Amino acid sequence: MDALFFAGMIVFLIVLFMGIEYSNNRNFHRRVLEKLYQGYGKGSARKYGSEEMLHICMYYQKHRSDGQIDDITWNDLHMDELYQQINTSLSATGDEYLYYRLRTPVCDEAQMEKAEEQIRFFMEHEEERHRVQRIFYQLGRMRKFSIYEYLDHLDLLGERKSGKYLLWDLAVLASVGAMWFSMPVGTVLLLLVLCHNLMNYFKEYKEIEPYISSFRYIRRLLTGAEELKKKDIAVFSEEQEKLREGYRELSGFLRSSYLVISSETGTGNPLEVALDYLRMLFYFDLIQFNKALAAVRGHMDEIDEIITLLGRMETVIVVGEYRTSLGEAYCVPILHYGENERVFLKVEDLYHPFLKEPVTNSLSASRGVLLTGSNASGKSTFLRAAATAVLLSQTIHTCPASYYEAPFFRLFSSMSLRDDLAGGDSYYMVEIKSIKRILDQIKEKGFPVICFVDEVLRGTNTVERIAASTQIMKMLAAGRTLCFAATHDVELTRLLGEEYDNYHFEERIEENDIFFPYQLMEGPAVSRNAIALLKMLGYEETIIEEAEAMAERFLGSGLWE
Repeated sequence: MDALFFAGMIVFLIVLFMGIEYSNNRNFHRRVLEKLYQGYGKGSARKYGSEEMLHICMYYQKHRSDGQIDDITWNDLHMDELYQQINTSLSATGDEYLYYRLRTPVCDEAQMEKAEEQIRFFMEHEEERHRVQRIFYQLGRMRKFSIYEYLDHLDLLGERKSGKYLLWDLAVLASVGAMWFSMPVGTVLLLLVLCHNLMNYFKEYKEIEPYISSFRYIRRLLTGAEELKKKDIAVFSEEQEKLREGYRELSGFLRSSYLVISSETGTGNPLEVALDYLRMLFYFDLIQFNKALAAVRGHMDEIDEIITLLGRMETVIVVGEYRTSLGEAYCVPILHYGENERVFLKVEDLYHPFLKEPVTNSLSASRGVLLTGSNASGKSTFLRAAATAVLLSQTIHTCPASYYEAPFFRLFSSMSLRDDLAGGDSYYMVEIKSIKRILDQIKEKGFPVICFVDEVLRGTNTVERIAASTQIMKMLAAGRTLCFAATHDVELTRLLGEEYDNYHFEERIEENDIFFPYQLMEGPAVSRNAIALLKMLGYEETIIEEAEAMAERFLGSGLWE
């Protein structure tokens, strides 16, 4: 009697502990969600690991296509950093699809209009937004890698030999049966078999644990799809119908994988905790693994479709939150999608979203723009701001400006280049290859090209640079192309006067200090600051005076004496 009471107390305490753990876990998640809801529109505070972007880009890598933003342009515009500033996704599907979206301009007007309707809906309907965010929070992220990295390696793992697992399960039953004849002998046998099963389980499980992780996430995808297809959200009606189809196709995986997949760590669900022990002792997950593996291999397209739908649905919420974080400092762009549209760009109160207190600029251009000005005056920042405005307008339909209107462009840049030591290319070789890719695109049929070039051919001597730059810049201005370029070579403002409009940024030197107003001005730059900066830093007067005299003589005669 005492033994039964003692055993009952142990069971009671175990159940009580698991119940408290489960309750605490639910309260924790509720507090996290409340914090997320309250933080809507306040920007992303997420910290990214050093290699995290390598996994976030996997959906994009699996869905490469023509017309996407190439690596040079992406890196020139520091888009990894801007992605991190924009991203408030709660799930891995949202993380990866947003990255894909920012690298994949939407060239279909109907698709963009539909996305705009969805973005506005969730900006204006808080209750529906919270319900959907809760589902994506429960979906969560993978622990380490992208789901695609796991799926790509499914074929590397052979099927498990489940016969041996069944034999050890029979050994458990035989040990229990032995207790009818001899309780001590049966108990010892049972303990020995269970210890063997437990140790062998962890050895076997280690080999398939990465695949179990992918199965677990697929189940969470299906759970999220099931929840989302139940919601009464009209703007998601098309996506919900496709989720229903995908869910039906993968219903077999749900059945075959239930015993395979242990609970998420820390859920505290008493039933799942009990099942965890049963899986470890009786090999339930190892025995069922082959069925789950076959179900996944046979429905890769359906899994990809569900990831796409869920990612797209969360991305519209993220874009709405990004807009909210910008306050009034954004606009919905006006895009013209015809391939024969007039080539122009009109933007008002443009700024770069990295800047906390930006100076805005406006511009209306129907032909090339050549920017001149002194060092640090704002040329490169303006180029990046304009290029970023084009990219964001054509991907997430959100522009950091008060007004944006333009045709749909193919976007390229050549700005933040460097020597390719691994490939053995000098800076000049890297530069001319980068510009050549833009010239090749101009020859292709399709939407007009807009390109941004910072200091064309800076990697070679002055005479050849100016001669070659002139001809290249004329080619970049030909046809249905809009080129924005920055240069220190004031000679180009005269040589390209018929192809480009001249603008400049200037500096002000006051009381032995230099100030930059960062305002875009019409016409070529007329001031210089390089020699003035030498003076401000205390260089000898002889150097300053001789340098200024040489510069004045050159500007007057065009010759170096």
